[in-house]
Amino acid sequence: MLTVEKIGGTSMSQFGDCLENIIKRNRTNENMYNRIFVVSAYNNVTNWLLEHKKTGEPGVYAKFLHNEEYETALDELCNKLLAINKTMESIGLNLMEADWFIKYRIEQAKIYLSSMYQVIASGYVEKSNIYLAAREILASLGEAHSAWNSVNILNNHGISATFIDLCGFNDNEPLTIDERIHKAFQDIDFSGTLCVATGYTKGTEGIMRAFDRGYSEVTFSKVAVEVKADEAIIHKEYHLSSADPKVVGIEKSIPVGKTNYIIADQLADVGMEAIHPKAAKPLELAGVKIRIKNTFDPDHPGTIISNDYISPNPKVEIVSGTDRVIAFEVHDPLMVGEVGYDLKIMEIMRRNNISYILKSTNANSITMVIWDNPEAHKMLKEMESQVYQLTVKPVAIVCAMGTNIAHPGFLYRGAKALSDNNINIECFGQSLKQVNMQFVILRECYYDAVRALNDALCITNS
Repeated sequence: MLTVEKIGGTSMSQFGDCLENIIKRNRTNENMYNRIFVVSAYNNVTNWLLEHKKTGEPGVYAKFLHNEEYETALDELCNKLLAINKTMESIGLNLMEADWFIKYRIEQAKIYLSSMYQVIASGYVEKSNIYLAAREILASLGEAHSAWNSVNILNNHGISATFIDLCGFNDNEPLTIDERIHKAFQDIDFSGTLCVATGYTKGTEGIMRAFDRGYSEVTFSKVAVEVKADEAIIHKEYHLSSADPKVVGIEKSIPVGKTNYIIADQLADVGMEAIHPKAAKPLELAGVKIRIKNTFDPDHPGTIISNDYISPNPKVEIVSGTDRVIAFEVHDPLMVGEVGYDLKIMEIMRRNNISYILKSTNANSITMVIWDNPEAHKMLKEMESQVYQLTVKPVAIVCAMGTNIAHPGFLYRGAKALSDNNINIECFGQSLKQVNMQFVILRECYYDAVRALNDALCITNS
């Protein structure tokens, strides 16, 4: 059985646990291999290189973008990476070799970035493509660092490991992402070595341009499809559970066990990715099952995501959502009966590259829920000048999802749970597929709503 396994950044930062819980646990020399690990950068490293994923705090990339002292910023980053190396020495990392590798890789990056900046300064080229290339170079440093270290540690533990460097730092081959992955794995005997691949893959199309911060899961997906893996496993620092344990408490956060790709898409739509949706599709089409496992609960089988799973018993599997959204409502007395009124709304959104999470309508109003970010507010300012009346409200959306909830009673129980906790439903959405009940509520009620729905819909069915 050949598996491709993704290890996230938080787990990678505790690589001693990965070594014991993922790589060595219940393994002998006979069944140690036939596994490929695709690794993320250590926790926070990509934030330092680019920008903080949640807060937007700028990293080295911003220094390059604004012609500030990016080389000094890279030196400071290097010191942080050397400090991470020091923490790995006790679990088998050869510190001298590891420090040399990352210092050399950062010096290479400086040379590339310096050359790029000279080209920009010449005024002969369009800047945006150069900036995107710089972003790719910087992103690759984190995964190269963690993958190289992992191989060094494994070899020092007597486990044969091979570093699969998909970053393409030392070549100028014009390969696509798929071509580079194919070339890297085509001649490897997986029965005799553990492959550790960088989550970043260099390609002519630019993996960050296409997928931005979801690139490591895209690499993971493409590798699994390329080698025809029997199973794709994602190791996270938590289970895929009925609700966020940080919100409802560990004792009320139930591992899901089984679900399907449709539910995975619903989660991704509200920013709670079991797997990046663009990474999930190739696996879904290839019929490869995904297993989500908790690095720190290694004996638990985890959650299987497959094409065809439907719960044999009607139940809500997951309560999730976000409090980082806004609802806007377009109201127009002349809307009633007018065919295609919402076309002008969608055209404004398309021009601004804004998609919606939920859409609800009545005779003369259209309400949509979108992510709360500067681009959304810019789009809404444009829309306000073109519609009769626009109302904008900061809200949260909380969703109750399941593969088998198309039955009477679930909506009643969900609405009652919110009502019993004095939470008003501002707006609601559910499609004919009936896999996701979406409740729009006041933002300050979000955490109470998650707890209320988890207790009413998930705990009672456990």
